[in-house]
Amino acid sequence: MARRNKLILGAFLQTPGQHTAGWRYPRANAEASLDIDAQIAFARTAERGLFHAIFIADTLPFPVNLNDETLSYSARVVDFEPITLLSALAVATNRIGLVGTVTTTYHEPYSVARQLASLDYLSKGRAGWNVVTSSNSAEAFNYGKREHPLHSLRYVRAREFVEIVKGLWDSWDDDAFLFDKAGGKFFIPEKMHVLNHQSAQFNIRGPLGVARPPQGHPVIVQAGSSDAGRNAAASFADVIFTAQSDLAGAIAFYDDVRARTSAAGRDPDHVAILPGVTPVVAPTRSEAEDKYAQLQDLIHPVAGVAMLSGAAGADLSKYSIDGPLPDVPPTEGDKTRQELLVAHARQTGKSIRDLYRWLASGYNTVVGTPADIADHFEHWFRNGAADGFNVRFSYLPGDLDDFVDLVVPELQRRGLYHDTYEGVTLRDNLQIPRPHSRYRRD
Repeated sequence: MARRNKLILGAFLQTPGQHTAGWRYPRANAEASLDIDAQIAFARTAERGLFHAIFIADTLPFPVNLNDETLSYSARVVDFEPITLLSALAVATNRIGLVGTVTTTYHEPYSVARQLASLDYLSKGRAGWNVVTSSNSAEAFNYGKREHPLHSLRYVRAREFVEIVKGLWDSWDDDAFLFDKAGGKFFIPEKMHVLNHQSAQFNIRGPLGVARPPQGHPVIVQAGSSDAGRNAAASFADVIFTAQSDLAGAIAFYDDVRARTSAAGRDPDHVAILPGVTPVVAPTRSEAEDKYAQLQDLIHPVAGVAMLSGAAGADLSKYSIDGPLPDVPPTEGDKTRQELLVAHARQTGKSIRDLYRWLASGYNTVVGTPADIADHFEHWFRNGAADGFNVRFSYLPGDLDDFVDLVVPELQRRGLYHDTYEGVTLRDNLQIPRPHSRYRRD
């Protein structure tokens, strides 16, 4: 059974759309990735729909073996850097949370701590950090590295990285700053803390040049579903994204991660688990099916095979598009994504063409009326598979508009979704407690 009374919903704003061919849809804004006015409009629509948070992904789209002709069929080659974008959205919105992706593989803890603390102040307590370990090995070549670290090593670095960032966020007690004009004292020296973290990977002194964030720590999100990813999520995540596409798998993941969270000494009720879902909604089921069919028909085979190759971790362009998925070696990239894809291919016997059509909008696509979408959400929520969903949109702005105008009222009518923002900060709205400083003196 659900342990919360109402759903948590995140708005995954992948511009110009989650679906591989979404940018080609007539109602899509194909230029949205470089249009700040369009992205502000998306954020305000999501806030009108009372989404708990906007989620901005970030991944380098360029493969190791760069084929510019193949790549030219993809719309996912340019976008704004997430924290820069969210800083702009912070002053254009009022209540919605702002979650951005920053990789621990190719950034440094001090910079990340400073960026997220600053965003938390700019947004008055609405910042969140999606912690990722880069899955695209091509990123190494743009960050001055000769090779991409192994999957296991990336998670070792990530867990230490997060602990350092949290330590830097605790550099100042909440009441450290006096701003005493008369006495001339700006802060209380004993309420400043120097981290002095030293290890084989990091040597970071501190303190952070930003006061303790309004939320104590910005909300930490993690999306890995591998064994290493689940352990990492259990150790530090406030929100966990996952990619399960069937109810049984989602329930198993939910129960497993909550058990790991408890074993890590944390309260699992203070962690929200949000599977990804892509609703394709219209007033009638036939209209929704027509919309989805049109999207599927817009997938260019070159783009479809390239997208599937990325998920499979192997070049599939030399295989027959109407033949089966060949055996692929284990990837050092996104292991969970590859495992889900291979398992689905083996279970269904789908061809490469059918697989990229299945994958085009995400693993959990629901097509139908507002009631159909709400039924799916409620079924998963009531059966202990999710605390809510990270909602993806096939194209923007049309699919986001449709969800807010059609699905949100249906969820509210059923008592599944809030009618207003209950709190001020993202933690307040997620019902996740503000953490104490590690230097707290009881």
